[in-house]
Amino acid sequence: MRKSFISLLLIMCAISIRTHAQRQPNIIIIISDDHAYQTIGAYGSKHGKTPNIDRIANEGALFKNTFVNNSICGPARATLLTGKYSHKNGFKDNETSEFDFSQDLFVKQLQQVGYNTAWVGKIHLGDKLQGFNYYDILVGQGTYFNPDFISKEGRHRNEGYVSDIVTEKALNWLDTLDQNKPFCLVIGHKATHRTWMPDPQDFGRYDTLNFPLPETFNDDYSTRKAAALQEMSIDKDMQMGYDLKMFKSVEDMMKDGNFKRMSQAQKDSYIAYYRPIYEQLENANLTGKALAEWKFNRYMIDYLNTAESMDRNIGKVLDYVDQRQLTDNTIVIYLSDQGFYMGEHGWFDKRWMYEESFRTPMVMRYPPLIKPHTELNAKVVNADIAPTLLELASVKKPAAMQGESFVHILQKPKQEHRKDLFYHYFENGEHAVSPHFGVRDDRYKLIRYYKRVESWELFDLQKDPAELRNCYTDPAYQRVVKQMKKKLAKQIHLFDDTEAETIFNTNIDK
Repeated sequence: MRKSFISLLLIMCAISIRTHAQRQPNIIIIISDDHAYQTIGAYGSKHGKTPNIDRIANEGALFKNTFVNNSICGPARATLLTGKYSHKNGFKDNETSEFDFSQDLFVKQLQQVGYNTAWVGKIHLGDKLQGFNYYDILVGQGTYFNPDFISKEGRHRNEGYVSDIVTEKALNWLDTLDQNKPFCLVIGHKATHRTWMPDPQDFGRYDTLNFPLPETFNDDYSTRKAAALQEMSIDKDMQMGYDLKMFKSVEDMMKDGNFKRMSQAQKDSYIAYYRPIYEQLENANLTGKALAEWKFNRYMIDYLNTAESMDRNIGKVLDYVDQRQLTDNTIVIYLSDQGFYMGEHGWFDKRWMYEESFRTPMVMRYPPLIKPHTELNAKVVNADIAPTLLELASVKKPAAMQGESFVHILQKPKQEHRKDLFYHYFENGEHAVSPHFGVRDDRYKLIRYYKRVESWELFDLQKDPAELRNCYTDPAYQRVVKQMKKKLAKQIHLFDDTEAETIFNTNIDK
C-alpha cells in the first residue's frame, strides 16, 4: 500500500512538473540589423512590402514607441541579453568593447528553470558564448553570400543566401527539441545591414518606383554642430562601388570582397542585374543634386530588395510555429537592433538620438495575453525586453537588471510605461558622429554632445518633429532647458552613468 502511494505521488509530481513546463511560454526573438520602421508596412510605409512582419503586428501588438539606449548593433544586442545599459553591461561600442558572456543574461535565468536556449545568425558580440544550449552564429558582421558560421563544433561555411541559411538552421534546431520543455530561440539576421546585397530572386521588385525625397533630405544642419560634421551623407559618403555596386568594370566588381566569395552563378546574376544599371547611369552623366537623388533612389531599391528575403524567412518561422500548433504558447517578437536613416537629413546609417535612429520597430505576438491588432503607444526601451520575458516565464528579475517589465501594458494597452527616456552613444569613430547622451519626454528632447563637439541641443518635438531647429539658446525655451536638465540629471542618477554625470556637470555654456 505504501509503495503504491509513493508511486502515485511520483506520477503526480511528474505530471505537475510537465504541466508547469508546458505552461511556460516558448520564446522566439527575431532581431534584424538596421531595419528602419519607415520601411515597414505596419508602420505606414507606402513602398516597403513586409507582409510577415505585418502579420505579427496584425495577430498581436504594434509598438509605436520603442527606443534603444545606444543606437548601434553590438551594444543593442548586449542590452537585449543583459537588460542593462551599455555602461553597465560593458559593451559600449563596436570598436573597443569586448562582451563579457560570464555576466548574468536573461537566457541563463531561463536555463535555470528548464529552458533550452539558442542563438542562430548574427550576434556580433564575439564567439565565446555562454547561456546557450546551442549556437551557430555568423562570424563578425557576416556576409550575404556563402557565409561563415561558428558553432560548438568550430568554424564552417554554408553555401547560399544568408537569410535562408539562418532560418533553416534555426528551424532545424527546433526540430531536435523535447516538446515537453520550453525553448528560447534568438534568430539574428544579417539583413538589412550595409552593403544591402539582395537575394537575386528579389532583383527588380522596386526598380520601377521613384521614391520621394524625405522632406529633410537637403538639411543644412545650420543649428546643429555635430550633425554638420558627420560622414554618413548619401551625397558625399555613400560609395558608388562598395554601396551601390556601380563599378567601372566587371573586373573591379569582382575584386570587392563581397563578390570574391560568391559562386559563379551568384556572380553572373549580379553582373546581369547591375551592369545595365551602371551603363544607364554612365549615359545619363549625372552630377551634383541630380546624382545625389539618383544615389538615394538606388539605395532605397537595394535596401528594400534586401529586406524581401528577410521578411519571407520570417514567414517561414511563423508558419513553422503555426503548423506545429505552438502558436498559443509561443511569444514571437520581431525588432531591429536600432532605427536607420532612409535619406532623412540626407543620411544613411544610425547612431544618433534623432528619432529615425533612436526609435526601433517592434511587434509582438502572444495570443494568451495580446489581442490582435493591438497598438501600444507607451514608451519602452530595448532594455525592457529581458525583464518582460522573465516575468512571462515566471522568473524573478535579477537586481542588477536595469530594464523594467512592460507586461502591464500588454494586459492594459492604454497604460503608461516610461515617462522619460535616457540615451547614451559612446562610439567616437566611424561616420564621425560625436558621442552624446540625452533625455526625451513626450514633447522635448535634450542632447549633450562631447569629445568631437562640445554642445547642447534642445528640440520641441511638437512644433519641430523633424528636429531641424535647435532651441537650446532660444530665450523662449530657457525654462524648458532647466526642466529637461533636471530630467536628464535624474536619468543619469537612475542608471548610474558616472561618465555622463561628469560631462553633465562640466559647464560649456560660456
